[in-house]
Amino acid sequence: MPWQSKREWKPLEEHSCTDIPWLIIFTLFCIGMACICGYPIATGGAARLVFGYDSYGNTCGKNNTKIEGVPLSGRDMTENKFVFFLDPCNIDLINRKIKSIALCVSKCPSTELTTYSDLKQFALNNGSNLCSYDLTPTRYTTYSSEKSTKCPKLPVPPSKSVLLFRRCIPTDISCYTQFAKAFMTFVSDNTVLQRVISGVMASKEIIIGLCILALGITPACSMRFAFMISAAPLAQLEFLTRIQKRVALTISLFHVAGKVFIHLPLLVLQPFWTFLCLILFWIYWIGVLLFLGTTGTPVKNNSTGVVGYEMQGPLQFLVWYHVVGLIWISEFILAFQQMTIAGAVVTYYFTRNKSQMPATPIISSMARTIRYHLGTLAKGSFIITLVKIPRLILTYIHSQLKGKENACARCMVKACVCCLWCLEKCLAYLNQNAYTATAINSTSFCTSAREAFLILVENALRVAAINTVGDFVLFLGKILIVSCTAFAGVLALNYQRDYTVWVLPLLIVCVFAFLVAHCFLSVFENVVDVLFLCFAVDTKYNDGSPGREYYMDKEFVENSKKMGWKKPDDGDGREMKPMVS
Repeated sequence: MPWQSKREWKPLEEHSCTDIPWLIIFTLFCIGMACICGYPIATGGAARLVFGYDSYGNTCGKNNTKIEGVPLSGRDMTENKFVFFLDPCNIDLINRKIKSIALCVSKCPSTELTTYSDLKQFALNNGSNLCSYDLTPTRYTTYSSEKSTKCPKLPVPPSKSVLLFRRCIPTDISCYTQFAKAFMTFVSDNTVLQRVISGVMASKEIIIGLCILALGITPACSMRFAFMISAAPLAQLEFLTRIQKRVALTISLFHVAGKVFIHLPLLVLQPFWTFLCLILFWIYWIGVLLFLGTTGTPVKNNSTGVVGYEMQGPLQFLVWYHVVGLIWISEFILAFQQMTIAGAVVTYYFTRNKSQMPATPIISSMARTIRYHLGTLAKGSFIITLVKIPRLILTYIHSQLKGKENACARCMVKACVCCLWCLEKCLAYLNQNAYTATAINSTSFCTSAREAFLILVENALRVAAINTVGDFVLFLGKILIVSCTAFAGVLALNYQRDYTVWVLPLLIVCVFAFLVAHCFLSVFENVVDVLFLCFAVDTKYNDGSPGREYYMDKEFVENSKKMGWKKPDDGDGREMKPMVS
């Protein structure tokens, strides 16, 4: 039967494309994401964000079209390329925007203007009107009640435009300090804040050095971590109980994982490439989201006369499509890292003669993933997306209804969020093992997930021991890295007695060290999980006899014998009895 043939597990013997329909679906989805990016570019929303626009719907630096019901719209702003705010310090913190009339001007005032005569002279000299378009420069010095709303608040601070950001930004940003203080409510005066900031600036070289030290400690631990664990007395005991045998298996896998990192040192760079890809995608995603924020139908506020842009009708779903794209593509990038690691480790494990391995096994794994298995990654990442989206929606609903719902409803929402989180973690673990099975057999996602699940069920107790002991040991590794970095930081900063000077730099370094340790040791954890599935398949279908030799190295075989594992006994040369847990 077909299932029987698939259960033979033929590592690296053949490669074929998997889950092609899902690759087509994912490709079409990405084309849709590109169309969402193209829509604001084609309709002018991107231009409004990049070049800026005034409060009447005119894009600066462009010849604009008239907006019905807005008399000051449709003006030729070809020469007026900069956005000038009448009151640049009037910021709406809730809506995250400047509450001020915006105008398109040809030049930002480089010097302070203290009187309306200065405004008039600036307009006559530069052709740049700093009052509303319907107020001519000759009327700047005459008495008029309109000047309080249509002219800038005096004195006008000097400003300049930032490269690629055509807004007149005041050169003196002291007016923004009140908003910074709003976020720093614990500060009664700015002396503490100034000392903290000065401490960070004075210690910036030390902070950079300690961050580099944390980065160095982490790869070193990733390369040598397993050998420190394997030297523990627990691994050498001959009278291990059944639970200790499974702990010993974890230690042996850590030991082999250390060898993998020695043969494949570029594995430690995987977090860098993944992080870089995620950062580039997130920057693109945020940029498109900002484009969408300035796209749509112009809507006039009748009370203020200011024009804004809103997406109405079916176009509102573009934002939701864009949000789904954020989750799915981010999960796809993370899945690509998992498949790359799995492919490289599988190649290492199932190559008997290590000298015959590819010259660049990680690059070969990447190429193999791109050529054959992108559809599998698309399907696996989509499953995670299906679970993550409702969890995020429930979390958002809970935050919006905080204090309004009753205790029962609050408990039910939290329970649903918790259940979805647990389901997501379980599916993520199964996905990772499915990617490993795909890397071994080149089978589709569902087939790989089913085969990997059966192997994991047969070794359920060992899986529990590895996840429990392994996670605890890796957690200790993170604590060790953070502690070493913190100790070095204390030594480097001990001459600074004021706590406001050295506490914040030390916290910054410790947070950075923990994040780096988490990224690198997560790769180490992935390697251990891949090795365990390879080991389970190896011992299930091989017994060490001629023609059916183990793929694992001799040291691992000896450790297996010491742990007292029963040698599998098969009758037909293919199907073998499950290992005794």
